[in-house]
Amino acid sequence: MSYFDAASSAPLHPVARQALLASLDEGWADPSRLYREGRRARMLLDAAREAAAEAVGCRVDELRFTPSGTHAVHSGIAGALAGRRRVGRHLIVSAVEHSSVLHSAELHEKEGGSVTQVTVDRGGRVVPSGYADALRPDTALACLQSANHEVGTEQPVAEVAEVCRAAGVPLLVDAAQSLAWGPVEGPWSLLAGSAHKWGGPAGVGLLVVRKGVRFAAQGPVDERGYGFENLPAIVAAAASLRAVRAEAAQEAVRLRELTERIRARVPELVADVEVVGDPERRLPGIVTFSCLYVDGETLLHELDREGFSVSSGSSCTSSTLTPSHVLKAMGVLSEGNVRVSLPAGTAAEDVERFLAVLPGVVNGVREKLGAPTPTAVVRADELLVDALGKRCPIPVIELAKVIGDVPVGGLVRVLSDDEAARLDIPAWCEMREQEYVGEEPADKGTAYLVRRTS
Repeated sequence: MSYFDAASSAPLHPVARQALLASLDEGWADPSRLYREGRRARMLLDAAREAAAEAVGCRVDELRFTPSGTHAVHSGIAGALAGRRRVGRHLIVSAVEHSSVLHSAELHEKEGGSVTQVTVDRGGRVVPSGYADALRPDTALACLQSANHEVGTEQPVAEVAEVCRAAGVPLLVDAAQSLAWGPVEGPWSLLAGSAHKWGGPAGVGLLVVRKGVRFAAQGPVDERGYGFENLPAIVAAAASLRAVRAEAAQEAVRLRELTERIRARVPELVADVEVVGDPERRLPGIVTFSCLYVDGETLLHELDREGFSVSSGSSCTSSTLTPSHVLKAMGVLSEGNVRVSLPAGTAAEDVERFLAVLPGVVNGVREKLGAPTPTAVVRADELLVDALGKRCPIPVIELAKVIGDVPVGGLVRVLSDDEAARLDIPAWCEMREQEYVGEEPADKGTAYLVRRTS
């Protein structure tokens, strides 16, 4: 079995396992106590904080451990907004932030605050001027991830941090995906991370609040906030972060070569594929692509049968049947989406086996799915395709089947009530070099207009 979902959770690093077991024996006492066992536990906790602070690049007294990375994000945003409430209640986020950031933004809006989302390009990257344009006199906080969790695109954090610093606005960085590879550069103000992303145990996050940042904690934020510290997990998290950093430079080169091989080979091996994410400014181990005419959930199940654990941002894997907000913000194809995120130590042979298996799996899913006969009514140079009640990728399949039935310059009007169609039909048009005219309201669902150009 090949585990290719490290962006969700990396396997426990051997050093983390060793530190966890050792601290179970040495760090079981209350580190706030003054007796010998308590002092020993306190020494372990202090050493873990020092190691983590060194890896992050901050002062020891600026870092605190939290019950999770999500908790760190929520606490950081809430505390920074509360600390700068006199300035205003305006929050800036990018459109591709992790859901933990976006959920905090939604809560902020419900409580009367305002939020501006900065758009991204087709590679998933913001431009610093987008943050400069979003800044207002009442801006209390800006947020930007260091690298995207779905497509691996690295963000220009240092440049955005300079823009925010010049305006006197703190920047919170969600560094969960990138901390394993190195510290976050630039004059950022707050930073959040999650241990299970770098090979530490789940249930440990970290939050850094720089000195001088106005911060009013909203409830418990540190390791004692919800009772006794999970000291063994904290020690293991710090030890694993130090260990992966020592291996990062060499492993980054190796994993980048493997993901570059996937990026280059998948479009050659599989027809109608879009590789998404910035091709250059990206994390070493993540590569994401979308396959036309494929049910994403079925594709993941079939790859699992072949021994590959991957994830997806496809709408077909969501209980709400809505597209990934990241892929939607990028304006790329969401159907049949596959994210391959390689853990440290991935063998080149496993990647080659994945590339050998993938074409047959995709073709098999396409054959099983079939292409239902569309309900069509010809109106001179216009064709109406009724795909109401049909979920992705059926509306796109039906569009692809009939586009040749209208003359060049003719229109195909696709009726659909699937939310994913709003993203996937324009993406299909770009891939197939057809003109996406736009959408119109219909009695049921929405009508998407496509003009045949060739």
